[in-house]
Amino acid sequence: MASKIDSVHQSLTEKGIRKLCCELLDLKDAVENMCGDMRTKYLAFLRISEEAVEMEHELVELRKHISSQGIIVQDLMAGLGREMDEWNRSAGDAHDSDNSESKDPLPDELTDPKSEFLEKIDLLLAEHKVDEALEAMDAEERSNPDLKASAEMSSYKSAFMGRKAVLEDQLLRIVKQPSVSVAELKHALSGLIRLGKGPSAHQLLLKFYATSLHRRIEAFLPSCSTCPNTFPATLSKLVFSNISVAAKESAAMFGDDDNPAYSNKVVQWAEREVEYLVRLVKENAAPSETVAALRAASVCLQDCLNYCKVLEPQGLILSKLFLVLFRPYVEEVLELNFRRARRVIFDLTETDEGLESSSDFVAVLSEFAIASDTTMTDCSIRFMQIVQDILEQLTHLVVLHFGESVLTRILQLYDKYIDFLIKALPGHADEDGLPELQDNTILARAETDSEQLALLGAAFTILDELLPKSLVKVWKLQIENGGGEGDSSAALISSSAPELKEWKRHMVQAFDKLRNYFCLQFVLSFIYSREGLTRLDALIYLTETPDDSQLPSLPFQALFSKLQQLAIIAGDVLLGKEKLQKILLARLTETVIIWLSNEQEFWSAFEDESTPLQPSGLQQLILDMNFTVEIARFAGYPFKVVQNHASVVINRAIDILSSRGINPQVSLPKPEWFTEAAKSAINRLLMGSEDASEPEEYDCEEDDDHIVLPEIGDDHSDSLDMSSLSSMDSFESFASASMADLESPTFTDSES
Repeated sequence: MASKIDSVHQSLTEKGIRKLCCELLDLKDAVENMCGDMRTKYLAFLRISEEAVEMEHELVELRKHISSQGIIVQDLMAGLGREMDEWNRSAGDAHDSDNSESKDPLPDELTDPKSEFLEKIDLLLAEHKVDEALEAMDAEERSNPDLKASAEMSSYKSAFMGRKAVLEDQLLRIVKQPSVSVAELKHALSGLIRLGKGPSAHQLLLKFYATSLHRRIEAFLPSCSTCPNTFPATLSKLVFSNISVAAKESAAMFGDDDNPAYSNKVVQWAEREVEYLVRLVKENAAPSETVAALRAASVCLQDCLNYCKVLEPQGLILSKLFLVLFRPYVEEVLELNFRRARRVIFDLTETDEGLESSSDFVAVLSEFAIASDTTMTDCSIRFMQIVQDILEQLTHLVVLHFGESVLTRILQLYDKYIDFLIKALPGHADEDGLPELQDNTILARAETDSEQLALLGAAFTILDELLPKSLVKVWKLQIENGGGEGDSSAALISSSAPELKEWKRHMVQAFDKLRNYFCLQFVLSFIYSREGLTRLDALIYLTETPDDSQLPSLPFQALFSKLQQLAIIAGDVLLGKEKLQKILLARLTETVIIWLSNEQEFWSAFEDESTPLQPSGLQQLILDMNFTVEIARFAGYPFKVVQNHASVVINRAIDILSSRGINPQVSLPKPEWFTEAAKSAINRLLMGSEDASEPEEYDCEEDDDHIVLPEIGDDHSDSLDMSSLSSMDSFESFASASMADLESPTFTDSES
């Protein structure tokens, strides 16, 4: 039974194979028949093409024959007219005949040579021997000056000019033939020049090169879609090489240097061809918002300006005209590409398959996704991807002529990106006057410190590392001192390009918006409780009785603890970004005192005359201010600006006490005491014990400056200037000092 099944199965398999083989053979026959038909049709096409060419030649010969017959008819009519004149003269009386013979301008002995010459010219024209006809006519004009003179027209001169017009017509027909070669063209144009038709010949020369160029371009245009990025290079090469050849031929044949009219005609013609090129590039480029259109525009501008420079020695100055014509298109392409960038960055539902996912900065920015919402990290990655993609399309000359425009658009895009990040921070960003971004992305708030620091880290990395690195490559800047890629930002700043420095300054200002907003929200969350009550109340200096612990007030102890915690988190999230860590923590310290100096409710309590004031409260306030300064000094931040702001707070408090008749100098310790007490408090808080007998030394900047208290008799309106800090007006805020190479503006009181 099994063997029977096997035999049946084998039989069915063999039948299937045979059937398949038959179908394959049928398919083979069909393919061979198709190929045979194609070959037959191709041969028929070639045969028809050859017949068309032969027919064209026959038509040309027929035209020549008709022309020669026309010339013969004209000669017969002219000869018959002469014979009729002679017969009429011979029919008169003898006297009139003698007088007529004496006055005949063409006596018999002269008539015969001129008639023979005209017959010779007619024969040469009938045989289309234009060179021999030209030589004969030139020789006749040299031997008979009357032919060139402007005297009255004789019958012989009229006949000569008629032959000359026929020769000109023959030369024009040669020039206007579609299949005329360059050699034949030049030969015919030389004949026209010898006939005195130089302007017409020059116009025909330019028309020939224009027609030839347009034919070549029309043949090339169908392939533009297959190479959208590089087709402008081919077009520009066709156009400018054609202009160059035409200009050289014009100079060689017509002597443009000797005749400015010809050179002006060449320039005007070349300008029309450049306009034609610009129009072709616009019409055949990809949509303006695509990267392909940007690349095509960059390649076109680079090649065309290079060709324009090559043509300048020939007297063709075309670069200015090209820039005037092409600039609006480049600006349009740039604008639409950056609009597309905004959509891709801020609308994460938008996709762009052309963006590379293996870029170096993807790994750098992905590090912040550990502590942050991945939506914001994707936004940062997309920002760098699309900006990098745009920058890679730019050529050197595009950067030279449009670099400032590109930088402005990058700045605007980064500013929108910063606003986008601010919306993710705690608080209602829209209520703070931030522009509303039209995006379809629902953002999760960055509630934790690590998430907020991750946003800052991504924005700072783009500003300080990734963008400078990309711009260094595009702007062809050299890294100074062979520092390698790590010095990209420094090289960008030290570049001689002024637009880069100005751009960097504005970019830092954009980042400062995010930094300042973070610092302000952080400080406000520390100062105010969830119930909206302030923890930093003036009552702690007015009603509480100070103890002998020589410690700052509880809010400032809490500030120290919170800054320590934030520093630990920043060390993890912003690993390797020590500069940013110092910028943020120093700015936070500065913001606390700025807020205090501007908080009117705090100072209203001091100025309320119904509230009793005690020098001990002032002592506690001065200790808190010195403690804040020492926090910055202890952490290694530049503390001069913090010290300045602290002096403002202290001097204002002293002014209030002095105005109410209280002399604080009686009970206040010396300035050195406050500094030592603040240092001791930091060490005691670090050790977690209040019985530390000696303050542990910590590394800080060696400086003997203290917050100097003004004397009561001094003019308190200038108390800040009278302090030892009056000479420190050249110091900038820590944020600016740490970002000196980024040219960050100083964060003043009005910015808080």
